[in-house]
Amino acid sequence: MNTTQIRLNGQDQTVHAPENTPLLYVIRNDLDHKGTRFGCGAGNCGACTVIVDGQAVQSCDIQLWAVANKEVLTPEGLAKDSIGQMVQHAFIQEQAAQCGYCINGILMSVTALLKKKTQPSKEELMEALNRHLCRCGTHVRILRAIDMVIEKLNEKKVA
Repeated sequence: MNTTQIRLNGQDQTVHAPENTPLLYVIRNDLDHKGTRFGCGAGNCGACTVIVDGQAVQSCDIQLWAVANKEVLTPEGLAKDSIGQMVQHAFIQEQAAQCGYCINGILMSVTALLKKKTQPSKEELMEALNRHLCRCGTHVRILRAIDMVIEKLNEKKVA
């Protein structure tokens, strides 16, 4: 059992777990943040996406040792992030979730992208969404919500 320090949603956390434990299990089981979902467990669906030091990563595919002393943002932390708040609000306004299982991971990838680039190209947006599986068919609403956030972010720059 190792001791690992991470910063989760702005708060320092000490984790007592083997360093090769998938981050997903640490987040859900040790730190009790259930917004990060278990999907496929193999890095293929995107349900478990979190943001580590500004980069969207699939938490089932990254081990605890790789995030030692790093900033980890989960869906629970989006409310404290200005862009994360905007993304959440737009997804709610556009009703961009149906079953909701994949949406938390999508919110994380979109937030990470928009924090890096407030006016991404369609190709950059598609690349950010590429690792997310959604079977519900709300893709048009998801894209509308993202466009809404991009528009608001760029209005602020002009004003």
